[in-house]
Formats: sequence, structure tokens, C-alpha cells
Amino acid sequence: QLELEGALGVATAEYIINGIDEAQERNANLVIIRMDTPGGLMEPMRDIVQTILGSEVPVATYVSPGGARADSAGTYILLASHIAAMAPTTHLGAATPVSMIGGDEPEESPPAEDDKGGDAEDTDGSSEDEAADEGENDAPAPGTAMERKVLNDAIAYIRGLAEAHGRNADWAEEAVRNAATLTAREALEMNVIDVIAADRGELIEAIHGRDVMINNRSVAVDTENVTVEEMEPSWRLKVLKTIASPEIAILLLMVGIYGLLFEGYNPGAIIPGVAGVICLLLAAYALQVLPVNYAGLALIIVGLVLITAEAFVPSFGALGIGGIAAIIFGSIMMFDSGIPGFGISVTFVVGMALVAGLFLLWLVNYLVKLRRRGAVSGKGSIVGGIGVAMESFVGEGKVWLEGEAWAAHSKVQIEKDQDVVVRDLDGLTLVVEPARAAQPADMEPQT
Repeated sequence: QLELEGALGVATAEYIINGIDEAQERNANLVIIRMDTPGGLMEPMRDIVQTILGSEVPVATYVSPGGARADSAGTYILLASHIAAMAPTTHLGAATPVSMIGGDEPEESPPAEDDKGGDAEDTDGSSEDEAADEGENDAPAPGTAMERKVLNDAIAYIRGLAEAHGRNADWAEEAVRNAATLTAREALEMNVIDVIAADRGELIEAIHGRDVMINNRSVAVDTENVTVEEMEPSWRLKVLKTIASPEIAILLLMVGIYGLLFEGYNPGAIIPGVAGVICLLLAAYALQVLPVNYAGLALIIVGLVLITAEAFVPSFGALGIGGIAAIIFGSIMMFDSGIPGFGISVTFVVGMALVAGLFLLWLVNYLVKLRRRGAVSGKGSIVGGIGVAMESFVGEGKVWLEGEAWAAHSKVQIEKDQDVVVRDLDGLTLVVEPARAAQPADMEPQT
């Protein structure tokens, strides 16, 4: 038994295909795919269907438990299986394909009459009315030419799967053309599925002895006294499935870009650079297997750059606010494909925006404090500083300042442990005088 739970992606397809291959190697009597899916990507679905159709072991897809669904890509897999089964209160359908990318410009339907007022004709001389009689009775499908091509391809594909197992191909076409759906009871009555079973035991009992077509030959399913082994996905597939989710992909992308930026501004830090490269490579894998709008991806990258730029070109929030707005709109656009199971949570986007906003608030506050703060290194941080004489001297001596012993020079007598103020820095020698002799104006740091 294999589990197809949640959105169908590359990692899930690899798990199902590997499971069927292993079942063939071990001469299993049956493969059960327990399904509850809102759909997913077309290419992984086609890979699973091809594996099922080429399998030497009967494959029974079982939509379970109660309340589960086999929507969109799940409908194709269910109809491709040698045995299609559902639990009560489950449903299937809504298999209209959704394109991951935009099509071309909409094409207008040909007019009923030509510009001269005559009847429009095809190039072979047949009239539109004759073509309509020979073709479909429906009006031309709306949308772009690309959308019609994808739709017609999906219709032909699902009809072929239904006809291969003697199921209702007309309803299968409706599931694609008009996103039709059926309950388990309706699907059984309309010859879309083969069995309704309340649980796995009932399913195994119901299909024992049933004849199915496997690679153009009839095979009797033998499930008498079988032992069911549930196959779990490997840790590798679990990790890949986790990575290939929209929220994780965005987080990896953000961490990766920030890591490289921090490494670029602090060469030799190493850890940010290493973490950034790893996260970017993982994000690249996720974006490869996810339906991505690259305009949204570009907006996210621009937003991250703007927020980072706030730290180096202080605009008191202008760049940061623009960056947050870019990240929000980019996140929404990036996975706005309409493909079931691959959308992004609005709650996640809002939470990410709040985190970015808090980071920006801290950054602006930190920059304001830096502007009010004096120099912390170099000559500007030393001149005007208060040190302590390490010995009594006039002329050359030693002064303790900022945790270090400095060579000092004074024109007046300095006593040991006396506070001194630095007037100037001559190379690495401090020019000092007693602190009590300094005027308030003289105590201001020089820059």
C-alpha cells in the first residue's frame, strides 16, 4: 500500500513510481494507492499514469478515508488504475488543467460571414455549417489558442484512460471540459469507478477474483489471504517534499540572498556565505519543481535588496518600506498559479511582512543611534578621551587608555593614577594634560 496524500509533486511521484517498481520486483499480488489529493502538477501525474499502465502488478487506487477526494490530477490517476475504488462520502472530478504560464493573445472566433457578406468557407471549400455538422456541436472554446490546445490534449488523454478500462469516457471528458464532479455513489452508478468499499479489508474482499486488463492481457486479481505491507517514503523523499513547498522555498530564497549579501559586506565571515549558497541551491531545486511566476520571484529579490540597502544607504525607512511592499506582492504573485495544493498562505505572507517590518524598525532605530554616537575607532575615538597616568612624569610617560598602555607626552607635571585628557595624537604618542585643567569646551571629542 502506498499513500498519495496532499498535493501531487515531483517527490510524491517518485515515491509512487518507486513503490510500484518494488512491487513488481517482489511479485506482489496487488498495489493499493490510497489517495486523498486536491491535485497537483501535470508532469508528475503523467509519470505516475505511465508507470501504472506499464505495471505487471494490478494497481488499485482507493480514495479513502471518508471525506477524501481525488480532484484534478487525482482523477487521471484513478481512471488510469486497473481498479478504481472509493470510500463512501468521497468525491472525484474537477480535472480542468490550469496552465502554469500565460498563453498567447486571445484569438477571435471566425465570423459567420466574410467581409463581402457571403458565407465563410474553409480552404477545402466546405462551409462552416458543414464543418459544424462534422465536428463538435459546442461553440468554440473560449480563451487563448494555447489554453484550447492544453484543454483538448487533456480531454483526449483522460478519454483514453477511461476507455482503456471500459469506464465512462463521456463523463471523464466533462470532468476536464466543465470541471464536473461526482460523489462515490454517483461515480459507481455512472460506471466511472468499479468498487465502493468502506475500508481496506472490504476493498480487498470485493476485488478478489476480478479480471483486469494488464498490458493487453486479462489477469485475475488474487487477494485471498494476502498480507498488506504499507510502504513509507524514504527520509530523502520526505525532505524533498518539505523543501518543495511555497513557504519553505521563499524562506530558503530569502536566507540565501541575505547570507551572500552579508558575506559580501563582511568578507571572511564564512558562515553566512556557506549558509547562503546552500539555501540558494535548495531554493533552486524547489523553484524547479514548483509552478512559479518569475515576475513575483523578481519582486521578492528586489524587495530583499531594498531592505538590505537600507542598512548601507540610510533613507529612514523609505527603501525598507518599498522592499516590504515588493516582498508581499512578489510572494502573492510568485505562486498565484491556481494549481491545487501549490498556493501560498496569506497568513504566511502577512507574518513574513511583519517580521520584515520589525527588522526594518530595528534597523532604522539602530542607524539613528549610530548617527548620534561619536566615533568608536581611529583618531576620533581617542582625542578627547580620558585616561589614567601609569606613572608620574613630565615630558614622556605612560598612560592607560581604553584597555591599553600608550606612550604619552605632557608639558606639565602628571602624577601617577591622575586622570588625563588626550589633546592630540602624534603618531602613536598621546599628547595629554591633567583632566582638571581642561575646560568643558575642550572636553568635546574632535573629529
